[in-house]
Amino acid sequence: MARIAYILLCHKDPVAIIKQAERLTASGDYMSIHFDASASPTDFAQITQALGKNPNVTFASKRIRCGWGEWSLVQATLNAVESAIDAFPRATHFYMLSGDCMAIKSAEYIHDYLDDNDVDFIESFDYFESEWIKTGWKEERLIYRHWFNERTQKKRFYGMFELQKRLGLTRDIPADLQIQIGSQWWCLRRQTIEAVMAFTRKRKDVMRFFRTTWIPDETFFQTIVRHIVPDNEIRARTLTFLMFTDYGMPVTFYNDHYDLLLAQDYLFARKISSEATDLKRRLGLLYSAKDVELQISNEGRNLFKFLTGRGRIGRRFSTRFWETESTLGRERELLIVVCKKWHVAKRVLEQMRQVTNLPAIEYLFSEQDTPLPDLGGIQNSLGKRTRHRRSLMRMLFDYYEADRLIVCMDPGDIDLLNDFASDRSMTRVLEIECQFSDDYLIGHAMRVGLAGERTSADTLERLLPTIRNDLTLESDRIRDAQFENYARMRETASAQDNAEALAAFLRISPEQAQPIADTHYLFTD
Repeated sequence: MARIAYILLCHKDPVAIIKQAERLTASGDYMSIHFDASASPTDFAQITQALGKNPNVTFASKRIRCGWGEWSLVQATLNAVESAIDAFPRATHFYMLSGDCMAIKSAEYIHDYLDDNDVDFIESFDYFESEWIKTGWKEERLIYRHWFNERTQKKRFYGMFELQKRLGLTRDIPADLQIQIGSQWWCLRRQTIEAVMAFTRKRKDVMRFFRTTWIPDETFFQTIVRHIVPDNEIRARTLTFLMFTDYGMPVTFYNDHYDLLLAQDYLFARKISSEATDLKRRLGLLYSAKDVELQISNEGRNLFKFLTGRGRIGRRFSTRFWETESTLGRERELLIVVCKKWHVAKRVLEQMRQVTNLPAIEYLFSEQDTPLPDLGGIQNSLGKRTRHRRSLMRMLFDYYEADRLIVCMDPGDIDLLNDFASDRSMTRVLEIECQFSDDYLIGHAMRVGLAGERTSADTLERLLPTIRNDLTLESDRIRDAQFENYARMRETASAQDNAEALAAFLRISPEQAQPIADTHYLFTD
């Protein structure tokens, strides 16, 4: 059975650290603690007094002062790992934790998971080819030497960088290494961690290189593990669930996140709020429980993005700026069918084609595989279509040699609708208002990643009103935009009323529009 040596880097909250160590070692696992040398001596004394007699706890052989972005974080990890290797010869895995991590599965589940997966878990993506670094320095982290702390010695840090840059004092990356990057929260097998330690003793050149790189805790282990372990024995992921806000700050979890955390395909979570006492209590009870059935749905990140993003456009911030490019043409007419139920819009579109013989395109800004002609590459991705929307639409008018064109859009694409409505061409909008059953909303949540097949009924019950309100908000925003040429079909309206809306939208007679409105299966799910 797997036995884990947890490598804990911490610098505060001694009571939480003590409880964490006692909880994790009670199941037969181990812990090696590095407590920052710059932190409170009183706190460290409290920890050593409480845990000093626990045979399953050891401390890093040497404590050092740690700073964000520095080599010191890697060195502290290596010191704690070295102590764990010596103290716990029966440990089969070594798992990196911070002081605000907690298990979100039972000890039984965690041990079985590691027994069933004989691999190393560490995020390790190609440093230069991947998009792990979104903004800021990339190559500069490696080819220049960084001796000072960017946060506490900012002038020295950037002054030394500018001096090296001006004098051209760059350096080469060790020739046999392919630098990798990823989260520092890894879980490695014993043979891997021992091979890493042997590598650090043998390759002094590599150690010298990483000691003066910037933020090496995101590259050191990630690179070395990928260098010494076959690819088929590595899972490039972390087993610790963490998320970041739009501002790059870690998301903190509170008492009401218990169900969400348990549903994720991870073993631990970071960061648990120090004030989330009930969450900690429940997770502590879960860890020691036996025969617990867990339903993994793994919708956490999508759900967080959905809930935190609601209402931003036009509510929290001013309207976004989009490149306008050139006009579609005063003499052209763009007809936009807007509907949340895409299958309903597609049925209406097909009937419109038959009645009007106009070129009609489905959700070209929402579905990658929407059939489009070759337009020189602009049609290849959703990103290109959206960025160059007016150019795309103008090329479609030209391709079909038409002055009228029908397209479908999602109600969430309010920016697109506003942009086209502001063009000098004629824009007409037909909103199709549908009824949404709970079953449909559940299906919608699964399609967009807010829920999975194993999402609990309680979670769905709390989620459905939020989704329903969000769909209502999308429709309200369309009506609030007060488009000049706006018509609305409704599922609850009569076929005659819908025919009149279609007639106004298509500029045909109600008699011509009636066959479209009479189609008996338009609104069925």
